[in-house]
Amino acid sequence: MFEFKLPDPGEGLIEAEIVAWKVAVGDVVAVNDILLEIETAKSLVELPSPHAGTVLALLVAEGDMVDVGTPVIRIGEPGEAPDGTAPTEPEDARPAATSTEPEVSGRVHDSNGDPVEPEAPVATLVGYGAKPGAIARRARKGHTAAVRAQTEQVHESYTTDYPVSRPVDRVEPLQPVTASPSGEVLPPPGQPTGGGEVPRPPLAKPPVRRVARDLGVDLATVVGTGPAGLVTHEDVIAAAGAQGRVESPGATQRVPLRGVRREMFRTMTQSLSVPQATAWVEVDVTATMDLLATLRERPEFRGLRVSPLLIFAKAACLAIARNPEINSGFDADAEEILIHSDVNLGIAAATPRGLIVPNVKRANRMGLHELATALNQLIAVAKEGRAQPSDFTQGTFTITNVGVFGVDAGTPIMNPGEAAILCVGAVVRRPWVVGSGDNERIEPRSVCTLALTFDHRLVDGETASRFLADVGTILADPGLAMLF
Repeated sequence: MFEFKLPDPGEGLIEAEIVAWKVAVGDVVAVNDILLEIETAKSLVELPSPHAGTVLALLVAEGDMVDVGTPVIRIGEPGEAPDGTAPTEPEDARPAATSTEPEVSGRVHDSNGDPVEPEAPVATLVGYGAKPGAIARRARKGHTAAVRAQTEQVHESYTTDYPVSRPVDRVEPLQPVTASPSGEVLPPPGQPTGGGEVPRPPLAKPPVRRVARDLGVDLATVVGTGPAGLVTHEDVIAAAGAQGRVESPGATQRVPLRGVRREMFRTMTQSLSVPQATAWVEVDVTATMDLLATLRERPEFRGLRVSPLLIFAKAACLAIARNPEINSGFDADAEEILIHSDVNLGIAAATPRGLIVPNVKRANRMGLHELATALNQLIAVAKEGRAQPSDFTQGTFTITNVGVFGVDAGTPIMNPGEAAILCVGAVVRRPWVVGSGDNERIEPRSVCTLALTFDHRLVDGETASRFLADVGTILADPGLAMLF
């Protein structure tokens, strides 16, 4: 028997929430089969089985918060029954049925009770019996025609695929017995009876359990109105209202701080302890939008989402090469500034579970097509909640794109451990002065606002301004990236 304990998937966790079980008691699992799904501080993580065998017990329920190291599932040897009994033997390995005759003390007897030595048996599967003529019988003393007919009927019943009524099955029906009242009153339906019986756990789907947990409703106290007593969402709301947990419209709603939202709360609070400054620049990105239109027609980018974020990310990596302090961190123990050689580019992604920032490792070493592929994959798994813990570690620089929400700009907050974060606003059409001297004129152009928040202990205003100017230069004329 093996007990699987909740592991730390690589985030330094102390606890996680059980989101969904992927197996049930009695299931047979192999090594690396997915057992359950948990929600960590940053993502949804599927945990595979390190052991092959039969699921004997699920030790925690969906929706529970479980400490790392707590046993969550018990797995037995292959074939072991959930009640802990010995492994079952395959049917084809069991002793074959060799006779349909009645046995006394393990031997075959005739109708007079005399022992009879059976003929050579024919092996058959238990429950299927032998085919007619497969077992030779010798004549028996005193074997009446009635007994012979009954025996043949029993024998034939094993060769059919449907129930057969036999004389031995026809018994008188049981007569009801009227018992005198004992004075004991049965409890209402759904309530546990006496005798130390354990009440059945309430039936409810994981989303309903989550609502009950958020509202502080004990599902054991809720009477389910769904099929087979299933507790529905409406049942939980009604029970919460009866308990005064659902307040009148306009009242304050209480949302538990868990998972990603709790981690975001913690990291943003930690980040605000750092002295920060923000610099802004408006850039004419018309040439960048023309480049994107060209890339979308290229066969190399077929099937990929090519957005302005791709060019912004590439421009940031090129500008960091000229301003390496932007891609730095601080070792407080050693009191040293760490200037990273590679850019692990974080992309802030808004998900239903909260804000997460997975990163593309060594983004500065990637070509445009490779970077587009990496960004597409990263954003897809992040929004699905399937990013792995390693995707969130060792980030060095972050881009947050508020333009997708139609916002012009903002002042972003840095991720702890990083020196800067770039905020990309919406690309909008605006009147813009172009040309110079006598050729100066106003034209509609695609304009974007960039904002850089930086750790003023590690990056001074000049470096931040130079970095923003370099990014703007590339976005205004992508051909000038050849100079970087």
